[in-house]
Parts: sequence; C-alpha cells; structure tokens
Amino acid sequence: MTLLYTHPSGLLHVTPPSHPEQVARLDTVLDALGGLDLVRGEAPEAAEADILRAHPPEYLSGLRRKSPAEGWMMLDSDTYLSPGSLEAARHAVGGVCAAVDSVLAGEAPNAFVAMRPPGHHAERARAMGFCIFSSVAIGALRALDHHGLDRVAVLDFDVHHGNGTQDVLWEEKRALFASTHQFPLYPGTGAASERGAHGQIVNMPLAPGSGGDEARAAWRAICDRVAAWRPQLVLVSAGFDAHADDPLAALMWREADFTAITRMICDTAAACSAPVVSALEGGYDLAALGRSARAHVDVLRETAA
Repeated sequence: MTLLYTHPSGLLHVTPPSHPEQVARLDTVLDALGGLDLVRGEAPEAAEADILRAHPPEYLSGLRRKSPAEGWMMLDSDTYLSPGSLEAARHAVGGVCAAVDSVLAGEAPNAFVAMRPPGHHAERARAMGFCIFSSVAIGALRALDHHGLDRVAVLDFDVHHGNGTQDVLWEEKRALFASTHQFPLYPGTGAASERGAHGQIVNMPLAPGSGGDEARAAWRAICDRVAAWRPQLVLVSAGFDAHADDPLAALMWREADFTAITRMICDTAAACSAPVVSALEGGYDLAALGRSARAHVDVLRETAA
C-alpha cells in the first residue's frame, strides 16, 4: 500500500496573484488522487532539529523575522513569504521526514508527499525558486543521521535543476544525487561537470525541445548508476514541469514518460530492496500537473501491491 502525506497548511502558503506556484496546485494534485486506495496520513510539523540538518540557525531565525503578519514578504524575485508560509514549509519538511520514518519502519514500500511550497531550489542559506526549505535533502539527511543508513539516493526529474538539493548534499558522500533537467534554464546550474565533492552527483542536462525518448534514455543511465550504488532508500523530487504543456520550460514529456520513468525508479529501488519516498516539486499547468501526478502515484501503487 502506498502512503500519502499531506496537510491543510499547504494551502496557507499564499503567493501573489498570477504567481505560478499557487494554492490551486495542491488542490489539483489532491483532486487527481481522490478516490485512490492510499493510506492517508497528516504531514506533521518538522522538528527544528531536522531543518537544522540542512539550514543554519541564522537562516531559520531570519525567515521568522521576515515572516509578515499580512500580505507578502519578497525573499527573492519569485519567492515570497505570506503569513502561513513558514507553517506550510515546516509541514512539507515534516511530511517527507514522516514518510522516511514510515517506509524505513516497514509500514509501506513507498510514499508520496503532496505538499507545498516545493523545496529543491532552497540552498543552505538562501530561499529561491519558490522554495524555502530543502525538504527532500532534509529527508535524506534524516535517513542517514537519525536512522543510521549508509547510502541513500535522491533522484530529481523536475524540469529545473535542484540546485538546493545539490548544495545541501554536495559534501555528503553517503548520498547519491542524480537529476535530469532542461539546460540551459533557471537556475543556471546542473552542468554535467558538477559532480560533487565525492563524485556522487550525477547531472544529465536535456536540451530544450527534447522529449520522452531522450528522457527515458537518461533515466536508464541514471538507474544503472543507482543500481550500482545499492541505496537503502530512494527519495524522489517529483516535479511535473517537464510536461509539454507546462508554461515555464520547453521539454516535451507526456504522462506516459512520467509513468515510464517512475517505473524505472521503482524497479531499480525494488532490486536494491530500498523503499521509495516521493515528494511534489514543480508543475505549473494545472491540468497537466493533475494528470502527471496521478500517473506517478499510479505506478507507486502498482509497485506497492
């Protein structure tokens, strides 16, 4: 059975009108998953100790000072705090950590965390790209430091490079981070030459206009690398903005590509006896987001049966 973690606070992170990272994204994903046979759990608020695994105390205190009582506080050109943003972000981190705890306890073979704001652009000491806390990287560090794992894999198929995840895990020799992403594109990182302090980072840039064939070939190569790594846990940054209909990028993926890539990841994880935790990242065409998230979770459910 697949676990689903979410929390109503994900709707409290309110962005300015016309901002692509909008409340409706979470509503759309939850509607798309409605009626599925999932074990639903409430994403708890993250412990501060977990957030501090990835972010320094002064970063967290600075966010608290900047959190507005009303309206918005701009953190960078496209990242905002509203009165409910920090609560939402803490529950997003808490959902990933709870999912990690659950799958490592053997409660389920996989889990999906449907929360916002997303996290993979948040660097150690900088919010950016709609992201406040590096949620998936924090989940990886919890698995390593709290649960004592030796090897985790963090896989990211969002159309934008997960510079924040890479920043947090750059020196972490126990974590393999692998990403496909459109290049060039925001945030400008993710060249193949960026390999991490221990050669444990794999970036596979994809050209604008490329489609499912190129994506699947890249993910076959990544999964070969993951299989050789033999992770004890696989975490996924599940962004759906590589879809051909997404307005923020120019890859040409379709729902069938998300299905195929998710199946590759799950099959590779199963061969390593590693559970899977997936967390929502991007995806800004609402209809495409709903269909793609449903395709992704359908594969999680099939492989959990």
